[in-house]
Parts: sequence; C-alpha cells; structure tokens
Amino acid sequence: MSGDKNEFKPYVPADRVVPEFTVTSILVGIVLAVVFGAANAYLGLRVGMTVSASIPAAVLSMGIIRVIMRRDSILENNMVQTIGSAGESVAAGAIFTLPALFLWANSGLTTPPSLLTIFLIAVVGGLLGVAFMVPLRQALIVEEHGVLPFPEGTACAEVLLAGEEGGSKAGTVFLGLGVAGLYKFIADGLKVFPSEINYNIQSYKGSAAGVQVLPALVGVGYICGPKISSYILAGGTISWFVIMPLIALFGADAVVFPGSTAISGMDPGTLWGTYVKYIGAGAVATGGIISLIKSFPLIVKTFGQAMKSMNNKHEQNGLRTNQDLPMPFLVVMVLIIAAAIWILPVFPVNPVGAIIIVVFGFFFATVSSRMVGLIGSSNNPVSGMAIATLLFATILLKATGTDGIEGMTGAIAIGAIICIIAAIAGDCSQDLKTGFLLGATPKKQQIGEMIGVVASAVAIGWVLYLLDAVWGYGTANIPAPQATMMQMLVEGIMNAQLPWPLIFAGAGVAIVVEILQIPVLPFAVGMYLPFSLGTGIMFGGIVRWFMDKMKGSQEEKRARVDRGVLYTSGLIAGEGLMGVILALLAFFEVDDKIDLAARFNINIGQVGSIFMFAALLATLVLVCLKGKKTSVNE
Repeated sequence: MSGDKNEFKPYVPADRVVPEFTVTSILVGIVLAVVFGAANAYLGLRVGMTVSASIPAAVLSMGIIRVIMRRDSILENNMVQTIGSAGESVAAGAIFTLPALFLWANSGLTTPPSLLTIFLIAVVGGLLGVAFMVPLRQALIVEEHGVLPFPEGTACAEVLLAGEEGGSKAGTVFLGLGVAGLYKFIADGLKVFPSEINYNIQSYKGSAAGVQVLPALVGVGYICGPKISSYILAGGTISWFVIMPLIALFGADAVVFPGSTAISGMDPGTLWGTYVKYIGAGAVATGGIISLIKSFPLIVKTFGQAMKSMNNKHEQNGLRTNQDLPMPFLVVMVLIIAAAIWILPVFPVNPVGAIIIVVFGFFFATVSSRMVGLIGSSNNPVSGMAIATLLFATILLKATGTDGIEGMTGAIAIGAIICIIAAIAGDCSQDLKTGFLLGATPKKQQIGEMIGVVASAVAIGWVLYLLDAVWGYGTANIPAPQATMMQMLVEGIMNAQLPWPLIFAGAGVAIVVEILQIPVLPFAVGMYLPFSLGTGIMFGGIVRWFMDKMKGSQEEKRARVDRGVLYTSGLIAGEGLMGVILALLAFFEVDDKIDLAARFNINIGQVGSIFMFAALLATLVLVCLKGKKTSVNE
C-alpha cells in the first residue's frame, strides 16, 4: 500500500462491489458509537482528555462481524468502525464545553440545558464537521497519499486486513474492558481501596504529591507514550513543586484576588484551584494559539488543494472509490443548519454567532483534518481550537451587546459546536483514509459518519445529565477540567473579572516551553490538571517505554506494543463504562448498599491501593509480553 498515488490500488478494487453499507454494519456501528461515546465522556470529564476510538472500534468490529457473526466483508467491518468511532469525537467536543452550562445552572445563574439543546448542538456540530471534511478528502487523502501518514487511519486498515487475527485482538480489548470494569467497581463501587493517594508535604508548604491509581490513566499514558506522559508530568511538577510553594512563601497572610481568604490558610488543593488553574488556563490557551499559528502555512496549502480538487471533481466521479456526497447537497445542508442555528430558540446564539460558527467551523475543520493526518487524532489540539474560538466569540458577543449570562451561554454554545466540528472532521478524515486504503465507497462512509453522529448525539445528553445529577461537575469525582476552564475564561472576560496577571504568567510559561522546543499543549495540560492525574498517566508511559526498549526484532517489538495498545484501549473503555454504571447506581441510591467500607469497615487503605495498582500494571506487562517467543501471526 505504498508508492505514488497514481499507482495506488486499494485492497478491494474499484470495479468490485461487496457488502458495505448493510443493516448489520449500521446497527453494530450505532451500538459502538454509543458505548465509546459514553466511555470517552466519562474519561474526558475525569481526566481532561480523550483518546481515539478508531483502533478499538476496528478491532471490535473484526471480533463481532467476522468471528461472532461469521461475515467476511472487510468493507462491512470498516463501516462498523466508521460509525462507531464517531461517538468518541462527539463526546470529546461536548464534554470539553457543555458542562460549563451545568456549572452556571448549579450556581443559580441559569437553567440547565435541555436534552434537546444538547442533542441539537451535538448533531449540528457533527454534521457540519462531516460536511466540511468532504471537499478536503481529495486534497488530503488522495493527493497527499504517501505524504500525510494518518496514523490511526492506516493502523485501522492494517487491523482490518489482518482478518485471521481479529478474534485474538478483539479478545485482548475485551480482557482490558473486563479487568478495568472489575477494578473500578472494587475501588469506587465497593470502596475496598481508595482510587487516589495524596500526601501534603508539610516541610515544603504549598506542595503535595499523589497518584490516582486508575486503569484509564494507565491506558492514556501507554497510548500517548513516555514522551507525552513526561511532558504532562513536567507541567504538573512546575505547578505543584515550583509555583504553588512560591505562592505559599511570598503570599503568607495576604488575601490576593481571586482568592478571598489568606494564602497561609490554603492547603495545596485550594492553592491550585484558586491560582494555578488560571496560570494553567493561560498556558493551555497560548499553546492552542501557538499550534494554530504554526499550522497556518499548512492551512493555506490545504485550502488551495481543496479548491483545486473541487474544480476537477467532475473528472473523478466515475469510479466507486471516488464518489463523495454531492457538493450541492452539502452546500444546502450547511445553509439549512446555519439558518437553524440562528432561528431556533434552543441555540442561545444571535446571527453573529451563527456566522462565527460557519466561518470558524470550516477553518478549524481544515486545521483538524490536516493535523490528524500528521500527528493522529489523540494528539489533535481540539480543546486549543475551542479556547481560541471562545475567546474571540466572547469578546465579539460582548462588543455587539450580547453580554451577561446570555452572552456567556451563547459563547459556550458556539465553542461546543466548533469543538465538535473539529473533532468529527479529524475522525472523519482518519476513517476516510482507512476506506481509501481498503477500497471503500467514500459516499457511504460519509453517510455512516453522519449516522454515528446522530446516534451518539442522542446518548450524550443523558450521560451529561446523569453524571451531573450524581456527582456534580467541578467535584473530585467529575472535575470536568476543560469545561471548568472554558467557564472560567468566558465568565472572566464577560464580567471583566479575569485575573489577567495569572493568565499572562501561564502564557509566558507556554512561550518559554515553545522556545525550548517542548510540545506546549501536553505540558500546559499538565500544569492545569491535578498532579495525581499526571502521575497516574506517567506510570502507563513508563510501561510503554519499557516495552519500546526491550530487546527483540522489529516484529516482536511491534507485536508487544500493539497488544498493549489494544489492552489499554479496553482499560479506558472499561473504566469509562463502569463509571457510567456507578453513576446509575448512585442515581438510584444503590451505591450506599454496596459500599463495603462504610457498611462493614472493609478497606485495605492506601497501602492496598499501591498493591492493587502494581497488580494492574503487571497485567499490562503480561499482556504485552504474551507469546513474545512465538510468531507475531499468532
């Protein structure tokens, strides 16, 4: 599958028609879209980041379609992962922004968004993301074949091509899902051991160390790798062991805005929530803007290629593998959606907001599509794009007379739609790359992506309401770090109460980090998140580093790493799904009945947490090393 694009021949030839867009593929894909959407919603609200669902969706597609149902159409499998992976992207865009509306509702400023509002924001963002990506397909995927790697899209194609390995690979994902679900249930359901270990260092006032011993964090660290994990931990180290102790030392008994009590009376958690979150927010916002500035030449190039490919489109529509959704249909759909955003009362935006959404949406869809082609979906700076949009939208809405809570909710709605557009455009481009390699029909994939958007948009509102009703956003269980940052920025700009010195301090740190040629966004996210989260992620990164460094042939190393990726994908999905199940148990007031610590005083304490976490890491190592002396085609 290499060579010049003109010589490229997909796995399924363009003149061959096989089952692809079938009832089976649609139904299984919808189920996976809802599952991965719910799991990633929980992960993002807990950790502040999501991971691509394309590879686990492809693996589960192989396991369900080929092994369980005994169907052998590779394009049918591809359609399942296309629909299924859309759930993660809709969830990512929604959870980074929409919980801010719940936070304002919980403080009495407004009412919570209705399920209809959440559904429409999600479905509008998703459909626009697909529509904006379609005209870019020829330029980015066909014209740039062999130039842009599209890591997840290529990996999905390899998984689907390895049909004989589908059963064992799917089994690895299911194993991770089961282990994480059981672990999470024992820790946060039965409460046999605490899922977080924290220690305030009294001799170094203002600092604290800790680790969250959770499966999803191990999964994130392993998939992101040791470098990204170390950048996140480095950012946390700067916050918790440099900035916070300095604040405690120089602040003493002073009361400094935005705090309302003396700094000397604040514990490390309060110091972080009062001051360091603003510094981290400034660093994250600056990192997002830097990433956009750096990608500007690529953006210009992509626009030029897109316009050229659209002009030549009529020459390429004959082949099945070159058929996209018609441009007139897409233009009409975009115009109808733009009008609906302006007219429908469920969208708290004015005509200016509707224009911002369409213009910024197309701009960021282009950015996102090329970025995932270069660095993959999991490293796509979607939240950075949302922050840039929020800052611009809030300032513009305030300048045009839409201020107060109306302006703030409008800015969040705009940011949510843009965030979902960027996330879906990136996911769609990865899926279309997989389809390009396999010989899928692009038009059918684009329709499948829209079906996945609608299915996950229906489910995401229920998940958001459930988690808020049980734990409440901004709490230890569901900190919703990205959304609380969005709320903080919008509220601060609209009410002119943002502590700009702290924001600028974070921006200065981000600029220094960029000068040192360290990736800004993971470092800035580490500054913004609790230190215990970064520590948990680092342990997963250490296991990945160990697997990368072990001796063996390239095939053996790749097989080890791949098994770990599949297992940790299962860990992430398993904890996310169990988190939603525990929320349901709490909603129906069953959680107290299964709390063994409270009812029978059964708790093995923090020492037990360390042993349980070590056992979890050991399962990951064992899965990676499984069959290392056998052929990779086990």
